[in-house]
Amino acid sequence: MLASWYDQQGPAAEVLQLGELPDPTPGRGEVRVRVTVSGVNPGDTKKRRGWTGSAMPYPRVIPHSDAAGIIDAVGDGVDARRVGTRVWVYGAQSYRPFGTAAQYTVVPGDLAVPLPDHLSDDLGASLGIPGITAHRTVFADGPVDGKLVLVNGVLGGVGSLAAQLARWGGATVIGTVRRGTELDRIDPEVVSHAVALDSGDPAAAIRAHAPGGVDRIIEVALSDNADLDDAVAANGAVIAAYATRHDRTEIPFWTLLFNNITLRLLGSDDFPTEAKRQAARDLTAAAAVGALTVDVGARFPLADIAKAHDRIDAGGRGRVLIDIPQ
Repeated sequence: MLASWYDQQGPAAEVLQLGELPDPTPGRGEVRVRVTVSGVNPGDTKKRRGWTGSAMPYPRVIPHSDAAGIIDAVGDGVDARRVGTRVWVYGAQSYRPFGTAAQYTVVPGDLAVPLPDHLSDDLGASLGIPGITAHRTVFADGPVDGKLVLVNGVLGGVGSLAAQLARWGGATVIGTVRRGTELDRIDPEVVSHAVALDSGDPAAAIRAHAPGGVDRIIEVALSDNADLDDAVAANGAVIAAYATRHDRTEIPFWTLLFNNITLRLLGSDDFPTEAKRQAARDLTAAAAVGALTVDVGARFPLADIAKAHDRIDAGGRGRVLIDIPQ
């Protein structure tokens, strides 16, 4: 099969290779997926760079955890009727060496989720890490029906899906963006009220829509927004943080404590197995009824995987996808 891999960590153009590797064979309980679209995440490039001092987890890594494709072979213990079905894949390179930047990937059967025929491969390849992370930020502390949910960074990959899932779950969503010039990019069908953080007093603007405070806060930059979150949280609120800009993040401890705030930190590779399965079910259900859309910011052929990784590292809006040749 044609695949991309790296045998050492470093800059994308220096370590990512492209060539032929043996076709993988599914073991017991596994399926083999012929990949059509591979989704690239910041976590994929961080692993390749050796972020936070991480070492090579395996002698060779085929990167990327997310994909869409078609099951073309199954291992023992898997219903043979799954062959030929369209699926979206998550967790392919989570504690496993060989991910989706290849014509074939092998994963445990429950990590290949049926993809309804009316949904695109692009959407399927965009649901894995960002979708499951978003689901966990929204629903880890119970239903959100009737609640006020604040999504900081509502135009980001996780934030946009979190807002859509919260709306699908019955919440009223307030979203923030960094600059006022971004406000016109927000979908008012999803986000009832939008606030720019470069406005004069974003906390007051949020409080104008939530006088009693917000019940849940989805947080992309805890180090930047801790004081804002403290100012707008209702008593007993949950701050679900999946990222921060500074490793040593300060929080206003006593005011959060007196307000009985729960701070939930979320690392997607290590979510409970059943939480991932529930997220996969809900993401598919929400997508099937048109409640989820994803903005594709850039796409590349597999031969340009280094450019795709550089695009992720440089930042920018939208999902980065790689088309896998058939």
